[in-house]
Amino acid sequence: MAQQVHIIGAGLSGLAAAVRLAGRGLKVHVHEAAGQAGGRCRSYHDPALDMVIDNGNHLLLSGNHAALDFLRVVGAENMLSGPDHARFPFCDLASGARWTIAISDGRLPWWIFDPARRVPGTRARDYLALARLLWPPAEAAIGEVVDCRGPLYERLVRPLMLAALNTEPRDSSAALASAILRGTLLEGGAACRPLIAHAGLGAAFVDPALAFLRRHGADIRFGRRLRAIDYEAGRAVVLRFGDEDVGLGTDAAAIVAVPPVVAAALVPDLSVPTEFRAIVNAHFKVTPPAGVAPITGVVNGTTEWLFAFDDRLSVTVSGADRLLDVAREELAQSIWREVARVAGLPEGGALPPWQIVRERRATFAALPSENRKRPPASSRWANLFLAGDWTATGLPATIEGSIRSGFRAAELVATA
Repeated sequence: MAQQVHIIGAGLSGLAAAVRLAGRGLKVHVHEAAGQAGGRCRSYHDPALDMVIDNGNHLLLSGNHAALDFLRVVGAENMLSGPDHARFPFCDLASGARWTIAISDGRLPWWIFDPARRVPGTRARDYLALARLLWPPAEAAIGEVVDCRGPLYERLVRPLMLAALNTEPRDSSAALASAILRGTLLEGGAACRPLIAHAGLGAAFVDPALAFLRRHGADIRFGRRLRAIDYEAGRAVVLRFGDEDVGLGTDAAAIVAVPPVVAAALVPDLSVPTEFRAIVNAHFKVTPPAGVAPITGVVNGTTEWLFAFDDRLSVTVSGADRLLDVAREELAQSIWREVARVAGLPEGGALPPWQIVRERRATFAALPSENRKRPPASSRWANLFLAGDWTATGLPATIEGSIRSGFRAAELVATA
C-alpha cells in the first residue's frame, strides 16, 4: 500500500481524497495551481457587493450520502440547513401560479395521490411514465425514453433534471437521469430534503477540510501548477511543477483531481468529456422579505432557482450558454424583475447592488456521447488515479459526484 500520496488539485474531489487518506494516516501532499482551494465550490469576498458570496449556488439533498459523510468527517455537518421534510415551492412566471411539491417521507409515493402535494394539472397515473427512466437503454437520451411535454415534465422533471444535469434534459443522458431518480424520488422524501450551505460553500466544505488536513499533518501548497508527469515501467515517476521536480518512489501514489482538459494534457491517451455547458449566477444585495423560502423553483423565466440567504437573493441558471453574450447590466435587470416577482418585492424599484457570475465551462455536457467518454478512477499506471465530477461516477457533475470520485480514488490508493 502507498504510504504517501500527492493530490493534484484542491477542488472538492481532491479535498475529499485528501481527507479520506489523511484520516487513515497516509502522508498527504496537496498541490493546487490557484491561490485558494475549492475550485468551483468556493466562497470569496466580492467588492461590488462588499460581502462574501459563493462562486456558484449549489443545492444538496439529504440523500447525498458522500457529501454528508465528508461534512461529518471534517466536523461541519451543522453547516447545511433545510426543512425537516421534502418541500419544494415553485412559481410559474407566465401564469403567476404557485405550488409546493410535498414528497412523502417514506419510499411509498403517497404524495402523488394528493392533488395538494403533487404538480398542479397532473394525475397520479402520469407519474408512472417516469418508471421508463429507471431502466433506460445505455445510450439513450431522456427525450427518447419519456415524453418531454405536459405539466409533469415542465413543472417538475425538467427543473429537476436541468439543475442536476446542466444540459437541456431532452438531449441529456437517460442513464444519468436514472441515477438522479434512483437517489432522490425513488428513495422517498427522506432522501430529497433540500439542503443549503447557509454560511457559504467555503465555510461548509473548504475551510473545515483544510483545517482537518492540517491537523492530520497534510502538506498543502497553493500556486503549484503541475506542468508534466513522467512515466516509466507502468508507473508515474516524476511530477514536474516547473520550479521543482518531485519524484514518486515505490511507496508513493498520485491522484490527478483537475479539470478534464488539464487532466488530458497530463495523462497520455486519456479519454475525457470535451463538450461543456455554462452556468450563470446572479446575486442581489437585498434582505429577503419575511416568508420567502430558502429555495424556490421558477418556471417560464430566465431564473430557474431562487436562493434566499440572510443578506442577499441569489439566482442560478443552468445550461446557460445562451446568456454568455448578454450584456451584464441587461441580464441583471432582467433577472431582478423576475426575482422581485417571485419574492414579492416592488418590480419597479431601483436595481439593488448586484453581481453576475458566468461559468463558461461549468460542467461537462451530460449528453450520452459525453457520458461515454468519462474515464474510471484507475489509470493504466499502477500508482496514478483520477478524481473529478467528470470521471465515471455514475452521477452528473454535482457536489455529490465530485466527493464520491475523491473517495473512490482514495480507496484505490489505499489498496494499490
